[in-house]
Amino acid sequence: MMSSVTQYPATLSVDYQDKPRDRVNVAFRLLMIIPVAIILSLISGGSYKYTIDHITYSAGNAGGIIILATVLMILFQQKYPKWWFDWNLALSRFSYRFISYLTLLRDEYPSTDEDQSVHLNLVYPNVKTDLNRWMPLFKWFLAIPHYILLAFLGFAAFICTIFAWFTIVFTGKYPKSLFDFVVGVLRWGLRVSAYSSLLITDIYPPFSLEP
Repeated sequence: MMSSVTQYPATLSVDYQDKPRDRVNVAFRLLMIIPVAIILSLISGGSYKYTIDHITYSAGNAGGIIILATVLMILFQQKYPKWWFDWNLALSRFSYRFISYLTLLRDEYPSTDEDQSVHLNLVYPNVKTDLNRWMPLFKWFLAIPHYILLAFLGFAAFICTIFAWFTIVFTGKYPKSLFDFVVGVLRWGLRVSAYSSLLITDIYPPFSLEP
């Protein structure tokens, strides 16, 4: 583990809005987010079933974070194709813009390709020097303590978001302490993803909300 969390190869920050928030936008956020939620679901992969005249049809779309194929490439060829990394990075950035909008951190509608005020970066690894080819087989297991803690932290962030909704609607402000906590939880989750699913680092994620 590195001595400073600022050196971790996955970083996330969200600009705090000092100006009064858009109360109407916040009040109807769950409705406002539906179109971009559909777009994100379509590019994130998945399968769908629908029934017409008692006949069930299934459909699917490719997409989502490239995990299993990356595991196999690192394991057998010690390679992480750059275009796979670029896709994972772009999808991660879009996903976190979506999450930041959903959790009321920002009022800008999530862009599919512009960074806006959500700054996420991942460091492209040199597989042969930075990654142990066998580690992808075990990272999901080693990250279990983080998954457990993130379940509790995620619930706490959810409660903070509900409280922030009322605060913004009535005062036009997102309490800075709650904002920093929610961003910290998202940052923690990103670092765990960088380790266990994005597979860009073998450095164990710090147990920290700090940048």
